[in-house]
Amino acid sequence: MSETQNQEKREFQAEVSQLLDIVINSLYTDKEIFVRELVSNASDSLEKLRHTQLTENDVFEPDREMEIHISTDEEAGTITFEDFGIGMTRDELHENLGTIAHSGSKQFVKALEESQQKENSLIGQFGVGFYSAFMVADEVEVFTHSWKTDAEHLRWVSDGKTGYEVETAEGDQHRGTKVVLKLREDAKEYAEEARIKGILESYSSFVSFPILLNGERTNKIEAIWRKQKSEVSDEEYNEFYKFTANAFDDPRYRMHFSSDAPIEINALLFAPTENTELWGMGQMEPGVSLYCKNILIDDKPEGLLPEWLRFLRGVIDSADIPLNISRESMQDSTLVRKLNRVVTKRFLKFLNSQAQDDPEKYKDFFEKFGRFLKEGIVSDHDHKEGLAKLLRIESSMTEGGELTGFEDYLTRAKDGQDKIYYLSAKDRSTIEAGPYLEAFKARGIEVLYFYDAVDDYLLQNLREFDGKSLVSADSATVELDEDDSIERDGEILGEDDVKSLSEYLQEELGDRVEKVFAGTRLVNSPVAALTPENGTSAQMRQMMQAMNPDGDVPEVKVELEINPRHSLVHSLAKAREDNPELAKLVAAQLLDNALLNAGLLDDRKDLVSRGFDIMEAALKKS
Repeated sequence: MSETQNQEKREFQAEVSQLLDIVINSLYTDKEIFVRELVSNASDSLEKLRHTQLTENDVFEPDREMEIHISTDEEAGTITFEDFGIGMTRDELHENLGTIAHSGSKQFVKALEESQQKENSLIGQFGVGFYSAFMVADEVEVFTHSWKTDAEHLRWVSDGKTGYEVETAEGDQHRGTKVVLKLREDAKEYAEEARIKGILESYSSFVSFPILLNGERTNKIEAIWRKQKSEVSDEEYNEFYKFTANAFDDPRYRMHFSSDAPIEINALLFAPTENTELWGMGQMEPGVSLYCKNILIDDKPEGLLPEWLRFLRGVIDSADIPLNISRESMQDSTLVRKLNRVVTKRFLKFLNSQAQDDPEKYKDFFEKFGRFLKEGIVSDHDHKEGLAKLLRIESSMTEGGELTGFEDYLTRAKDGQDKIYYLSAKDRSTIEAGPYLEAFKARGIEVLYFYDAVDDYLLQNLREFDGKSLVSADSATVELDEDDSIERDGEILGEDDVKSLSEYLQEELGDRVEKVFAGTRLVNSPVAALTPENGTSAQMRQMMQAMNPDGDVPEVKVELEINPRHSLVHSLAKAREDNPELAKLVAAQLLDNALLNAGLLDDRKDLVSRGFDIMEAALKKS
């Protein structure tokens, strides 16, 4: 075609053809993405016009509705996208639709040849989303009229191979841009209304402007995450949650916030009422989608939130994210990590405020979703302290079923107390029936109760809170001051007798104990099995067995503390000489009883049979 004042034909350079080949054949993994790209361009065009109207009085077709129209024609094999937005002049057509031709294509191709990265990483530097149309079209026509009243009505056309033409267009003139795709034979499915409707519902449900497909509006749900909280009713929030989460119930919590720094964020997050993982339905899939200016980027973006927050549902929208051309992954992972940190920190702060404002509601939440928070403590070092504040447990100073937290514990701690004490067992009664609590109760020191099977693993990773060490009350490392005000029954065994009894027990029990000693922690119990500093607790051994039933677990190693005031200990010291056979039975039985109390007795057969022997010996003596 010869070039005239109104008609131009421009050849693509060799590098441009190479780039187009990348865009069409390599860049996108899913061809349907072209619909999202063209809708996004149309939405941007309308947004630009809206801002232009704030400063310009003379706008072409000022009364025309700001809408996006999409029409399909199966017979002709075409799909058309039309917006009534900002439009383009002739120069802008060359600049915007010739982006590849003028924005450093030679440098790009050179970088592509030299780089070891994937094409997606580099091509993200070029705004070529429009060219995704050539994945499905043999020819693309663009009709456009700028917002300026004296602008030309123009037609741009290209096959994506040889170049493009720009000329004055005849016919009706409307402000904005119309893109007509003549579909390839293998892409005729995109001329079907049902196919396009499904794509629009997936990617473009929340575009700010009306989208009409063959005259019928498809995006009827508002992007309420970009509205002020005061503008949204509880009913609208609940309906939005049900839509985005495919849920039938109302959410337990919702967090709606906007932020401009350090990154622009509009987020609306929901915590569900129920935790389906507790129902045995398998691990929840992440349910927070990533949007950019109301356009869906990824419904399950990897790394957007930490794995332990997979129970959340909702939307995070950020216009600051530089995307690669396919929008299937974030070009700069540092910004994704920044989004992750900002939103996670904000959600933890939100949960903490909810826990303070309505403890009973939070208690119910924690009982359902506490496992996720514990998982976070183990796996997410950055937020460990914030997550620890949200833990709720029973304690020696609460009634059964009443929960407390670390912060409340510290308000009740003794003056000068530099440790937080805890015990782990299957339930409250097991803890309170054991020997470990009595020394702390006698001194008025609170002990936290952990019952969950994963708690010991949690506590291995959470070694302190607010500068205070977390210490198990059954640990041999615990040192408690002697308190003369504690009422104790019986006279204390003489120092020489204590020494000889300890040596006797060490010899009789052999490798089953690392150390035997008389301590100050026991009040009513004769003995207690204590976990050495580097020993493995009962709960940890149980978890290891559950995770690997056929594997080996660490050998049981304990230190045995004896109560030098207890009558049974006095009797055993005497029986060593008076009745050595019975003393041997009692020594072994005391250790097994102590191990049973500690949850460390793997085989109870000897405990039972030996108990019968001791009964028989006692009856004979009587």
